[in-house]
Amino acid sequence: MPPRSNPDFSFEARALGRGLGRIAGVDEVGRGPLAGPVVAAAVILNPDRIPPGLNDSKRLSAKRREELDLILRETASFGVGQASVEEIDSLNILNASHLAMRRAIAALPVAPDHLLIDGNRLPRRLPCAAEAIVGGDARCLSIAAASIIAKVARDRIMVDLAQQHPGYGWESNAGYPTADHRAALEKLGVTAAHRRSFRPVYNILYQDVSVSA
Repeated sequence: MPPRSNPDFSFEARALGRGLGRIAGVDEVGRGPLAGPVVAAAVILNPDRIPPGLNDSKRLSAKRREELDLILRETASFGVGQASVEEIDSLNILNASHLAMRRAIAALPVAPDHLLIDGNRLPRRLPCAAEAIVGGDARCLSIAAASIIAKVARDRIMVDLAQQHPGYGWESNAGYPTADHRAALEKLGVTAAHRRSFRPVYNILYQDVSVSA
């Protein structure tokens, strides 16, 4: 298998070559967890101050993500948005992810001219033209930057939630359905921070209703 390539600036360069000035990469983090919000970020890189080592947040250590997050906040324009557990349960995770993306774009300090969005589907009601890039966080530097800021922001939210709901290990598993998280769900039950529309959580709630009925 050939080695994985690193993201580059080619998508941005093509858009800049068409006369578009502010190109924002957009990505979300947290579609798979059983608990916590989904968080998105939008990032407009300064072509003259792109931090070295940008990559898909999943390929980076927590320490390196934190370092790059600090640099990006000083060198790039960015916005962060999230959709709550209640919105995830009401809208479904795809629509909630798109809502978080729209909020991140709206939070940018300057209006973008073009959007590069991770995934194969574009959110509706975007403020400008956009293109979907499958695997964008591993192919496009602006999306990789967005994945880092979104990941760091969400991890911090989950650390705070872990202090409010001890025992589920969210400070280390970030709400994903790890074995320790599933075991804690069975033992401790469902919290207000859990996504009730996700099957492992729903099944526990349904089981409790069935037992008590």
